[in-house]
Amino acid sequence: MIDNASIESLKNSIDIVDVIGNFVELRKAGANYKANCPFHGEKTPSFVVSPSKQIYHCFGCGVGGDSIKFVMELEKLTYPEAIEKLASMFNFSLNYTKGSSDYSDAKRVLEAIQTWYVKNLEHNQTARQYLLDRGVAESSIQKFGIGYVPDGNSVINFLNTTLLPLPKAVDAGVIAQGEGGGRFYARLVERITFPIFSASGAAVGFGGRTITNHPAKYINSPQTKLFNKSRLLYGYDLAKESIYKNKKLIVCEGYLDVIMFHQAGFTEAVASMGTALTPEHLPLLRKGDPRIILAYDGDKAGQAAAMKAAQMLSHAGFDGGVVLFPDGQDPADLIAKGQSEEVAKLLRGAKALIPFVLEQTIEAFDLNDPRAKEAAFGNAKQFLDTLTPIIKDAYIPMAATLLGVSPALFGKQVNLGNTRENFSQKRDDVAQLSILKTLLEKPNLIDSVLDVIDVNMFGGYAELFSALIAGEKEHPHLMGLAVDDTFEVMNEEELQNVLRNFLIKHYDGKLKSIKGNGNIPLDKKMFMIRKIKTDIIPRLKRGELVSFDTNI
Repeated sequence: MIDNASIESLKNSIDIVDVIGNFVELRKAGANYKANCPFHGEKTPSFVVSPSKQIYHCFGCGVGGDSIKFVMELEKLTYPEAIEKLASMFNFSLNYTKGSSDYSDAKRVLEAIQTWYVKNLEHNQTARQYLLDRGVAESSIQKFGIGYVPDGNSVINFLNTTLLPLPKAVDAGVIAQGEGGGRFYARLVERITFPIFSASGAAVGFGGRTITNHPAKYINSPQTKLFNKSRLLYGYDLAKESIYKNKKLIVCEGYLDVIMFHQAGFTEAVASMGTALTPEHLPLLRKGDPRIILAYDGDKAGQAAAMKAAQMLSHAGFDGGVVLFPDGQDPADLIAKGQSEEVAKLLRGAKALIPFVLEQTIEAFDLNDPRAKEAAFGNAKQFLDTLTPIIKDAYIPMAATLLGVSPALFGKQVNLGNTRENFSQKRDDVAQLSILKTLLEKPNLIDSVLDVIDVNMFGGYAELFSALIAGEKEHPHLMGLAVDDTFEVMNEEELQNVLRNFLIKHYDGKLKSIKGNGNIPLDKKMFMIRKIKTDIIPRLKRGELVSFDTNI
C-alpha cells in the first residue's frame, strides 16, 4: 500500500494547472483557467480550473474535483493507480508500507537499464564514431544520456544479474515476450539509445538508432503506462526552461536534430517521436504560451509534415512559423558543418503559419487553368473557414491576392453549398458531403458504409473520404465540413436512403460506361451488364444496400 504521508506530500508538491495542462489546453481567464470540457462535447468553454483552490469544475456537465479525481476520471484509473500515475508524471518517489507498484518497478527498470546503456557506449567504438561523425560533442552525449544497447542476450543477462524481474521489464517496454508465454527478447538490439523523459525529467522510454543497417532506422519504446509518444516531446525536459524564458519552441523531426540544435545554443528545440504532431501534443505545446517554429527538412515528407502541423496549429490558435531546410539538408547537418549562423538566419526568417498554408495550398494548382483556380479557391477558403472570424478576415486579402480574385468571393454568402473542391453544382455533391459529415460525427458507421461503397466512388471527394477513414480530423477540409451547417448529420435510416440513391445513380452511370467501353471482353461485358441490370439495381430499388463488388 502507498503510505498516506507520501500521498499527502505528493498532493502538496503538484499544481492542478500543471496536472490538467498535460491533458487539456488551458487558457488564462482572470484568476482561473478555462478549457473545453474533456468529459463532454462542447464548443464554448465551461470547464474551469482554479489554481487558488486546486480544483476543477465544469458548469456544463457538473464534473469536478482535485488533481487525483481528474486523472482517475479521464484515464479510468483506480485511486492508487491515479496516485502512481501522478507520481510518475512529476518524478515523485512514493513510499509504500508493503511491497511496491507496477509504476515504481517500471521506473526502477528504466533507470537501471539507462545507466547500463550509457556504460555500454563507452566501450563501443563504432557507435561512438557514428555520433562523432555526425558532429555530436561529448558534452551533448552526456547531457542527453545517449547510450548503446548490444545484443539481445546481453540485455536479458543484465536484467537477470541485477535481479530486475523480467515481467517488470516487459511493463517498462524494455523487453517483450513471445506469444503464449514464450521466451523473452529485447526490443532494442545493437542500437544507439536516446532516453526519453517526461516533462518533469522522469525516464519513460527509449528511442534506438540502428548501426547495423537494419531496415527500421529508428524505433521507439512501445506504449506503456509510462510512455505515450503522442503526449511526449523528445528533449522537452531540457528545453522547457528556455521555452518559458524565451517564449519560443522549435519543433524538429529527429533526436539528432534536437541534440545539435541544443549544442548550437538553440535550447528551445524538441521533437515528436516518429509521428507527426497530433492534437494530443497541443497541451504541452501550449505551456508557457510560446511561439512555435516548425523546423523540418525540405524534402516532400518534411513539406507534408510541416503543412499538416501548420494547419493544426493555425486552427488551434497558435502563433508561429515554418522553416524548410534547403537542398535536402537537415538542421543537424548544417550545424555539424559549422553553419549555425545560417540556421539562426533561417529561423529568424520563418514563414508565418497561416501564410505558409495558404501559399502551399495555392501553389499546388495551375492558376492559368480556370477550373484549377476554382479548386485552389475552394481549398483556400475551406482552410480559412477553420480559423476564428477575426483571423480569417485578416488573411482574406492575402488569399485573394495569391489567387488573383476579389476578396468579396470569401464573404459569408459563399459556403460549402456552392463552393466545392471541384465546384460542380450537382445534388451529388450534397449527398456525398452529407454522407461524409455523418461519418465524421458518427465514426462507428464507417465500416458499414465501406461495405457498400468504395472510396473511389466519391470522385472529387475521394481524398477527403480517405482522410476521414484514416482519422485525420485536423484535415482542413474535414474541419471546414464539421463546422458547416449546410449539411446535416443523418440518422442511420436517413443515411441508408441517401446511400441507396447515391448507389443507384452510380450504377446507372457505370452501366453506361461499360456499354461504351470497347476494351472490355464481350463475355465480361455481358456479365457486368447483366449483374447491374438484373441484380444490383433491382435490389437497391427494393431498399436493400448491396455490398461493393470489386469485379463490377
